[in-house]
Amino acid sequence: MPRKISTDAGRAALAALAAAQSPSRTDRATAVRYLLQLLAEKAPGNSVEVRVPPFGAVQVLEGPRHTRGTPPNVVETDADTWVALATGAEKWADAAAAGRIHASGTRADLSALLPLRP
Repeated sequence: MPRKISTDAGRAALAALAAAQSPSRTDRATAVRYLLQLLAEKAPGNSVEVRVPPFGAVQVLEGPRHTRGTPPNVVETDADTWVALATGAEKWADAAAAGRIHASGTRADLSALLPLRP
C-alpha cells in the first residue's frame, strides 16, 4: 500500500496546480494521488479500478472483488481530466462525451461520487 498523502500536502498540490501555468510533475502527481486516495476513502471496495496513468490507480466500490487480469469495470482518464472531475471543475457527462474518460463495465460510472470536495 502506498503511503498516505496528508491533507495538507494534497491541498498544497491542488493549490499549486490551480495557480501554475505549467505545474510541476511532482505537484500534478501528488494532486492526482491525493484525489484517488479521497475516492478510495469515500467508496471503499474492489469492484471498479480507476486509473490515471502514469500517476496511480485505485480500486473502489463494494461488489465482486477483482484480483487478476483486466478488471471488468475500469475507468481511465488523464491527470488533468481526473483533477477537473474530482474537484468539480468538470462534469462526468461532459468529459465522457468529449472522449476524455474511457469507462467499461456496468459499474464504471462514477458521476454519483464526484466531485470529492477535497
